[in-house]
Amino acid sequence: MGDNELANLGGASAVRGEVEPLSEGTSTNPAAVYLAGLAPTGRRSMAAALRRVAQLCGYADWQQTPWTAMRFEHVQAIRSKLLEEGAKPATVNKTLAAIRGVLRAAWRMGQIDAEHYQRAADVPSVAGSRLPAGRAVTQGELAAIMRACIEDETPAGARDAAIIALAYGAGLRRAELSALTMDCIAQDEDQYTIRLTGKRRKERMLYLDNGAADALGAWLRVRGTEPGPLFWSGRRGGHLTAGQGMTPQAIRDVVVRRAEQAGVKDVSPHDLRRTFVSDLLDSGVDIATVSAMAGHANIQTTARYDRRGEAAKKRAAKALYVPFTARREAK
Repeated sequence: MGDNELANLGGASAVRGEVEPLSEGTSTNPAAVYLAGLAPTGRRSMAAALRRVAQLCGYADWQQTPWTAMRFEHVQAIRSKLLEEGAKPATVNKTLAAIRGVLRAAWRMGQIDAEHYQRAADVPSVAGSRLPAGRAVTQGELAAIMRACIEDETPAGARDAAIIALAYGAGLRRAELSALTMDCIAQDEDQYTIRLTGKRRKERMLYLDNGAADALGAWLRVRGTEPGPLFWSGRRGGHLTAGQGMTPQAIRDVVVRRAEQAGVKDVSPHDLRRTFVSDLLDSGVDIATVSAMAGHANIQTTARYDRRGEAAKKRAAKALYVPFTARREAK
């Protein structure tokens, strides 16, 4: 199916000029209903995917797209077009998931029948896998980053040490760190418990011990126990604004800045989270437990961070001998 067919999504029954734009808050728009049911971080990502679908179909945005007119052939054409543009399998599959979510909402709202939904949603995902983004952080690098925080005697130093401790010691995403409040934290002797809601509104319990618990405790002694965001935003000079939380971008900026101060290059919150998963697997923790701790949707996601197979491949490579000797240059 070509671009002309994509640009006339509604066909004879829903020509663009006959489609009345629907506002994001209108409950009859299945895309708005679908997005409203997602967590904020997921909502932004899926809204961007739906916006790209709308553009491929010739519409300004997802609010104006006649989703109930979408058929199997339209979804298949969108899949093909994204692949032609060089989109990665994960991007294509996320877009297909967003379309399925909208169609499911339309079916539940009685705007399309079950057969329409099942046929349109039956476009297969793209096979393929990729290595996880970012890199693992060594223990030496982690110690250097933490030392940069500890040597800063301002309140920001204690806060930043706790952020890095939770990013690695609990594997929290930057959006999860940003969303933490004092209600999420409980203390039992020297151990802290964190209760949070992550991606796809999945709740999980995490337990901090050893250095991670010490870093959080040091920050709480500076912060106090009043309700509100766990981490406060900062001002110049290391001073913080009580009660004002941090955005996910601010969390990222903290990690990047402290890493640069420590002389460690290219470290993000996700790198600390990736290292959390990899280090647990390397230490022998079973993959189901690690997956639950990380809040992954499935074990397959966790398996992408398993370095044990890579170590075995490195050892296997050493068992091979290639009889090559560099030729000596004539004197």
